[in-house]
Amino acid sequence: MLILVVRLTIQAGHEDEVLEPFRKLQEETRRETGCIMFVVQRSRENPRRYLIYEQYKDQAALDSHRASPHFKEYATNGFYRFVEERQAELFDPI
Repeated sequence: MLILVVRLTIQAGHEDEVLEPFRKLQEETRRETGCIMFVVQRSRENPRRYLIYEQYKDQAALDSHRASPHFKEYATNGFYRFVEERQAELFDPI
């Protein structure tokens, strides 16, 4: 299993505009064969901050996710247009 944690800060004034792309990406990604878990969460302290927690069967499943049409539509051409800061880190379970 492969785990990806992404922390995003959205540009001021766009924090609500990204909600629908996040929801659609979450819905579509959960249908992917290699996806185990995909959850988008919003900070209670700062509504501009989001955390995406992802689990995939393996690297090939993550690569497939990143190459999917819904990733391009809802992430690349969707909420990523409003990202001010992005931190991503891959993890392996112990």
